[in-house]
Amino acid sequence: MKNNSQTQRLKDSKTIPNKMLSLDLFSQWLGIEILECEIGRCKVGMTVRKEMLNSMNKAHGGITYSLADTAFGFSANTYGKFAVSIETSINHIEALDEGDYIIAESVIEETKNKLGFHIIEVKKGEKVVALFKGVVYRTSKNWE
Repeated sequence: MKNNSQTQRLKDSKTIPNKMLSLDLFSQWLGIEILECEIGRCKVGMTVRKEMLNSMNKAHGGITYSLADTAFGFSANTYGKFAVSIETSINHIEALDEGDYIIAESVIEETKNKLGFHIIEVKKGEKVVALFKGVVYRTSKNWE
């Protein structure tokens, strides 16, 4: 049987990312949708559109970065505290084309006091097209 604190955390793990997306006009413009969320993990997806292509007719690197960053932010905040990114990096493995549907899944690897370390895989189908890592700082401010 779950206590009230555990029940609230499970509820937060779903409602906080949805609230964040409703306030995030950039992620909305990208067409990001939340596929799954639970405490410490979030999976989001989107389709690459023509206006997201670079001069080589491939998805701009900022597209995969932005999708991964959104998954990162949503998963980091599932604990109910405001969490902010303090360091991120990405490795682009494969170029993407218009119409590609990509998914980013953020999983917390480790937490240390107020820091969280996340690894995010961006995939097209089963193939990893980018790897993103992020460090988050958890503030003491609660999501309401």
